[in-house]
Amino acid sequence: MSFWRKIAGLAVRSPDGADCPDCPAGLPGEDPAFSTAVTALGAKLARADGEAGRAEFDAFSEVFQSDEASRPNVRRLYNLARQTTRGFESYARRLARRYRNCPQILEDVLDGLFHIAASDGAVSDDEMVYLERVAELFGFSELVFRRLKATHMGLAADDPYAVLGAPHDASDDQLRAAWKIALIESHPDRARSRGLPQEFIEVAEAKAKAINAAFESAMRERRELALVGAA
Repeated sequence: MSFWRKIAGLAVRSPDGADCPDCPAGLPGEDPAFSTAVTALGAKLARADGEAGRAEFDAFSEVFQSDEASRPNVRRLYNLARQTTRGFESYARRLARRYRNCPQILEDVLDGLFHIAASDGAVSDDEMVYLERVAELFGFSELVFRRLKATHMGLAADDPYAVLGAPHDASDDQLRAAWKIALIESHPDRARSRGLPQEFIEVAEAKAKAINAAFESAMRERRELALVGAA
């Protein structure tokens, strides 16, 4: 993401720079609570793996840029918040309540937290647990979180969405369309029509089989998640 949006003295990267029309009146441009919450979340994330060094603060400053007047207060709050991870859930809930009608802002925040977590070269298991919990409190589904994770960390080779070339939060219709396109492009009949050797046809058959299996796996997972949500 290349655009930076100013929010309450901080700048948050946004994919398109558009303001959210559904945000509460006066938000997010004039919301000191936003500045406090994202500073605390960033600092406590830095503490999640037992380390809260300069690299994490530098990464925080890159994503959530404070203006010159606010910088001392932001740094002071950051240093206080990074002493422990306790209390991060209350900050996440606060943001979720205030921006429940504007999930793009919440996604911007989570993007920033991923950037901080990866600033030391790797996202630890404890940091991933932290990020998953923040995403849950923000109201994001597991599939949305997997999309965000894949954006920052890449897709696992065996992820069915990687095979289909579709985002994790694609609709069922979009996922089905991606499956059909992938299947058409790799169908063995296309290899036969081009007069390719049997070895190429066998590769195409294996690829088509993998595409079908990926689609079935993704849809099965969606049904299971729907059942869990309905329970």
